[in-house]
Amino acid sequence: MRVAAQLALRNGDREKLTRITTSRTAEAGLARRARIVLLSADGLPHTEVAKRAGVSVPVVREWRSRYTLGGIRALEDMPRSGRPKTVDETAIVVTTLEKPPARLGVTHWSSRLLARQLGISSASIIETWRKWDLQPWRRESFKFSTDPQLEAKLTDVVGLYLNPPENAVVVCVDEKSQVQALDRTQPILPLRPGLPEKATHDYIRHGTTTLFAALEVATGQVTDACYPRHRHQEFLKFLKKVAAAYPGRDLHVVCGNYATHKHPKVKEWLAKNPRITLHYTPTGCSWLNMVEVFFSIITRQAIRRGTFTSVQDLIAKIGAFIDGWNDRCQPFVWTKPADGLLATIKRKETSRAAH
Repeated sequence: MRVAAQLALRNGDREKLTRITTSRTAEAGLARRARIVLLSADGLPHTEVAKRAGVSVPVVREWRSRYTLGGIRALEDMPRSGRPKTVDETAIVVTTLEKPPARLGVTHWSSRLLARQLGISSASIIETWRKWDLQPWRRESFKFSTDPQLEAKLTDVVGLYLNPPENAVVVCVDEKSQVQALDRTQPILPLRPGLPEKATHDYIRHGTTTLFAALEVATGQVTDACYPRHRHQEFLKFLKKVAAAYPGRDLHVVCGNYATHKHPKVKEWLAKNPRITLHYTPTGCSWLNMVEVFFSIITRQAIRRGTFTSVQDLIAKIGAFIDGWNDRCQPFVWTKPADGLLATIKRKETSRAAH
């Protein structure tokens, strides 16, 4: 059997070819050609190289010759014959960025609708969207705070999180209103191997409650109460409960700009209890209140998938969750300084000229 001459590799090509054969993103054809060249460089005969690479002997000869003449670049696909692409990517991108005509009655383009509009295939639309990173079906929300005291309030609240006053307690207070006691019309089908838990889509409403919660920043402990409404009377009642939970200590309360939090009756009580100070988050910045993180957790873990036969049942199960939470809780750690937040949420000044 005639043994082929060992293929001489160019300087540094062995490492490059090896990376191509092991890369997860390299084209399969290119990886196979790189393997052929490497096997040939190891001195294996054409038949053995063809067997290991899963190709024919003429293919081995072809790619050996191409590498000898042009190096690694010669292993890449050459331009193919045939009609060139006629898809106008510019037209696709420009039309995608424009609002669809009113006659279509849609808010944004779909691939099939745009394909019909431009007279091309939806596959071409999808390919272009992927190339230009266009996702018309997605929408993200944003909000700028219009609070004239934005910087002062944000700095105050974040300062409490990062540098709380010595020997004082910092709590975040808010209310989660309209928590519904929903009862499914059929029993829940439990989780099984290969099957998720199942519930009927319809339900019976048994009423609502408002959950008031105070999250202690240093420990993650929660003081709670449920009331039928969320007026200033309920807020003041809960504030007194929180104050009683921390007797004889300075208490700093972070809360939102809700009108009930600033009611004259609330201010009158605060004047008589100077150890308690309210700190308001800026307008449109309720996410600064860390109790909102707790509300998200209790919603996902206890309320959204819960079944409640009455408001009393709902309140009892909320209480059970919070009891368990207080046994295992850890504090939420705030890390971002006020300056970094202001740079991202403060609306940039624009021309104030009349238009």
